[in-house]
Amino acid sequence: SINDITPVLNKETGKNVYKSVEINSAKADTKQADKLRDDVVRTVDDGRAVVANIAGTATDTDGTTHSFEGGHYISVVGYRDGGKTVTIADSANPNTASYRMSVDNLANWIATRGYTAS
Repeated sequence: SINDITPVLNKETGKNVYKSVEINSAKADTKQADKLRDDVVRTVDDGRAVVANIAGTATDTDGTTHSFEGGHYISVVGYRDGGKTVTIADSANPNTASYRMSVDNLANWIATRGYTAS
């Protein structure tokens, strides 16, 4: 659960800035994707990363698929186009340690789980 990650980030940073956000539905709606975009922009601009608990398969902007059916954690470390495209740092595979994805695809990848942002 993302709710296990948020307190650790707050303890390690020495600040109570991270908050958990859950996307409980099977697919993110426009409002949830917009909130994620706003949260990514604010958090990255504050010099922090968003940590997301993802599950399933998503496609990045290069057309590469990333599949974690059992779930996985990733960090969102950057953005462009006003947050419409996000940069992901992923420790699962050194060959694809960093990639970009639309915020809509990311929101759907997070669906049924959650993320933590400042």
